[in-house]
Amino acid sequence: MKKKTITKDMTIAEVLKMNPNLEEVFLGFGMHCISCPMSQMETIEEACQVHGIDVDFLIKKLNENL
Repeated sequence: MKKKTITKDMTIAEVLKMNPNLEEVFLGFGMHCISCPMSQMETIEEACQVHGIDVDFLIKKLNENL
């Protein structure tokens, strides 16, 4: 069985459905928007642009903790 991989075009909500514990990774990057309604629609890439976060580094950390 192939392990799922998180990509920058996924929404925050999709990632948290895969593993709710990844909330800690988002919080560690200062992204407290996990409970925000935008997390249901906004991609990780879009959220990173708003917060000034390196999307590739965040994706790397999310996948390391998946």
